[in-house]
Amino acid sequence: MKKNYSYIGISFIILIFGIWAIPKIVDHYSEPDLAVIGTVPDFSFTDQNGKTISNSDYKGKVYVAEFFFTTCPSICPIMNQNMVKVQNEFYGNPNLGIASFSIDPDYDTPEILRDYANSYQITNPNWHLLTGEKVKIFDLANSGFNLYVGENSEVEGGFEHSGYFALIDQEGKIRSRYDEHGNPIIYYDGLETEGIQMLIEDIERLIEN
Repeated sequence: MKKNYSYIGISFIILIFGIWAIPKIVDHYSEPDLAVIGTVPDFSFTDQNGKTISNSDYKGKVYVAEFFFTTCPSICPIMNQNMVKVQNEFYGNPNLGIASFSIDPDYDTPEILRDYANSYQITNPNWHLLTGEKVKIFDLANSGFNLYVGENSEVEGGFEHSGYFALIDQEGKIRSRYDEHGNPIIYYDGLETEGIQMLIEDIERLIEN
């Protein structure tokens, strides 16, 4: 019986290509690149331990940024309870940092921030609760991150701000995943379980790169 060797050869090539290509296709659709939203501008503030912290302290680390204040009566407690979950998910990993910028620096001194850190069981040495000149912190939020903060005597607590977290890579670039329509989500919802899970997954992806 005469064998069709050319057919067998072609089939073998298709099989080999398929084995090589399938993981590539799966990876392409399940692990798309994270969007680059922008670059965090230079900053320098004082943390809960009285230490000056700047961009250079986060270089080479993946970190999460938020804007909050310690006397916030509404969303801040939820945000920081969720941020502690992120901290604990990466317990002992030196490649994760967190930057919590106080929008009420007149009240939130390093001593106040240290007590706040203790009350929330903040243990990651790379989680810095930062205070400094209000004008500079507001400018960093509104112009640097495009995360609105402001003063408003008519709202509870006297300040307005969002509940979003920003994800920053090792080079200081703000990153995010894409939604189902191919648009970057830009920031992660710090108030919702789904947003926190997405954030944890994307931190892992950046750290592994």
